[in-house]
Amino acid sequence: MKIMVEKSIRERIIETSMRLFEANGYHKVTVDQIVKESGTSKGGFYHNFKSKDELLYIIHDQFITYVLEKAEEAYEKWDTPTERLQAIVKSFVMMIDLYRSQVTIFYQESLFLAPEYYTDIETKRDRYKQIMFTVISDGIESGEFRPELPVPIVSMAIFGMVNWIYKWYQKSGTYSIEQIADIYADMVLHSVLKSESMENPAFQRFFLQSQENPFHPL
Repeated sequence: MKIMVEKSIRERIIETSMRLFEANGYHKVTVDQIVKESGTSKGGFYHNFKSKDELLYIIHDQFITYVLEKAEEAYEKWDTPTERLQAIVKSFVMMIDLYRSQVTIFYQESLFLAPEYYTDIETKRDRYKQIMFTVISDGIESGEFRPELPVPIVSMAIFGMVNWIYKWYQKSGTYSIEQIADIYADMVLHSVLKSESMENPAFQRFFLQSQENPFHPL
């Protein structure tokens, strides 16, 4: 027997606003529309959100907080830059599936964030960027990564590759998000690791899947 769990007013408002923002743009959507479409009330809206600006911020904050927490977890959990980079790239890709609408709205509407909210988002983005810079730098210093690769360019290349996934990824596509995450991690590691690092038995498991099963569709 399936148990139906009723969504909270806050959840209903967030889900409805994401659908409306994505389809129509932030400025064309009113609080009245959100309330009507979500089957809630203005009282319920303003009990949960100070304003439409705060609602937009919360939508943005969901996925940025997720990837930041996953990156911090990876840095603490794993011992080597190679392990950390693989975990960070995979969690970054997986985020696209979990927060597809939020990411889409972010790239469409982030310029409309109120200054106080934009500053908070920028702070988290800078923390995430710094973790990536640190992992790449650590990899070069430890001798695992190619020393001729500039840290900022490698980091920004990874961000650009992953961020663009939201434009083409479909749940019904040939590859699952887990397979795509493995493919991206494989490409990144093959790009940054020194040849001798790729021969290191400790890192062979990162390439075992691509050697045994070259990402054939399910």
